[in-house]
Amino acid sequence: MLVVPLGLGMVQTGPAWVHLPLALVWILGYLAFYATGQWLRSHRKKRWFPPVRAYVLACIPPGLAVVVLRPDLLAWVPLFLPLLATSLVLHHRREDRSLLNDVVTVVAACLVLPVAHDAGLDTAAPGGWAATWIATALIAGYFIGTVPYVKTLIREKGSRPWYVGSVAFHVALCALPWLLATTTPAPFGPVPLTIFYAMLALRAALVPLRGATPRQVGIGEIVASVALTVLVVVEVL
Repeated sequence: MLVVPLGLGMVQTGPAWVHLPLALVWILGYLAFYATGQWLRSHRKKRWFPPVRAYVLACIPPGLAVVVLRPDLLAWVPLFLPLLATSLVLHHRREDRSLLNDVVTVVAACLVLPVAHDAGLDTAAPGGWAATWIATALIAGYFIGTVPYVKTLIREKGSRPWYVGSVAFHVALCALPWLLATTTPAPFGPVPLTIFYAMLALRAALVPLRGATPRQVGIGEIVASVALTVLVVVEVL
């Protein structure tokens, strides 16, 4: 979820030097966010604060490097602030495992794709911004779908409402490539992506009935993430 959006944005417009500190501040920033969430969840107990301090301090050098190299990228910050604030409030309320928090976190992670696009060398790449937002929507659909799917295998295993909701979401997701292909100015072939989402729907329907270990779930998500990355690069970008 952290690597795929960043990598796709870099692929479309080509790697630039600013991508290196951007990647560092992105990964370290996530670790700082996670540590802060755990600290808030504990109601700010002192023993949870050292990781917060460490990761925030680690973010400063690469963050300053991004600002020096591309100060215009600061224009993206307001897009992330409401999502960050929402998630941290939910952590403070100990609702960090809620559906809302998971979706907010996924959306924030996927939005780094257009940021990485903007930081690239060739922002006039084929497909332009339209292709970038299509790619963002496609990967966001997949990663949002992992939220209910994984819950049906672990925390909400055996829950019929979660199972039905997961399958219904994945079935509806099959229409996303066609919707994007017919309503956006960047043409792409929706069939391969529709097949991919249909396979996800089949997985969402069958795997929870048989069960899977956390390790198997993790491996499955890695394989699906790689497959989606390849499809987006070939079909969209």
